Amino acid sequence: MKIGNLIFDKPLMLAPMEGVTDISFRLICKRLGADLTFTEFVNAEGLTRKNDKTKKKMFFLEEERPFGIQIYGGNSNSMETATKIAEELNPDIIDVNAGCWVKNVVGSGAGAGLLRDLEKLKLVVSKVVNATKLPVTVKTRLGWDFESIQIIEVAKMLEDIGVASLTLHCRTRTQAHSGVPDYSWIEKIKNVVKIPIVVNGGLNTVFDVAKVFDETNCDGVMIARAAINHPWIFREIKNYFKTKNLCEVNIDERIKTFIEHLNLSIEIKGLKRGVVEIRKHYAGYLKGLHGNAKLRNELMTYVDSHKIIDTLELYKENYYSKNLVET
Repeated sequence: MKIGNLIFDKPLMLAPMEGVTDISFRLICKRLGADLTFTEFVNAEGLTRKNDKTKKKMFFLEEERPFGIQIYGGNSNSMETATKIAEELNPDIIDVNAGCWVKNVVGSGAGAGLLRDLEKLKLVVSKVVNATKLPVTVKTRLGWDFESIQIIEVAKMLEDIGVASLTLHCRTRTQAHSGVPDYSWIEKIKNVVKIPIVVNGGLNTVFDVAKVFDETNCDGVMIARAAINHPWIFREIKNYFKTKNLCEVNIDERIKTFIEHLNLSIEIKGLKRGVVEIRKHYAGYLKGLHGNAKLRNELMTYVDSHKIIDTLELYKENYYSKNLVET
């Protein structure tokens, strides 16, 4: 699979997720095997207004490469300007969000809202492609709803515009994250375009990913919520492809990885903010552990990173001494 000058072999990508894919989480996933990561959603209007908070979302570290900045917006001129601003940071890819289903995003004509007006989608993406020398990719959905699926036409249009790769969340906008993804569209799309097609949506396990690669002939996959609950999924998929064996993550590695994530969060955001913003990840790191709800509630009360680490280390000691099991 090739995007611009980047070459991948069955790449595993971390999906852009608002409030989740900050630098610290991206680094953890990168170190655990993610081949390509993206920013959180970057609002084009915010960039044009020189909003500092919006611009900070685009910052990344060299260790993260290859790396993409994802922008979204319903105004083609703002998207053009945002592309030029993003390009100044020299990412490897500019990605256009044409798939977000959230009401306030689609209400402004952005995200999946662009699927209701394909001429507007064409104009927006064309402006982005023509505003940068970087490869431009697009992430979208099958359609607005089941009655308006035009993904074949959309894929051909995007290829003609000059888009380097298409990521498809195989649900409609009205489905959001519910319902079964329809991966049958991937083969139909690949029959009419030459650009790489990446599959997204419903990829929760190693077996989900293996099945999609086997059955759709896709070029890559993009993993979203499964990575929040289990960032080791990237490493596990690669190990499975090589050995056909599953590698379990024991409590030592769970806690070690969480502490690494915590320290990164603090290093990048400062102590107070770093500790507060890591809280959203407690559920994922502790999932399945005996008494995880009680432990999570305790950790939520701490603002001292040393207290958090000491509590986790004590839990680990008790875990082994009492021979607790994951449930």
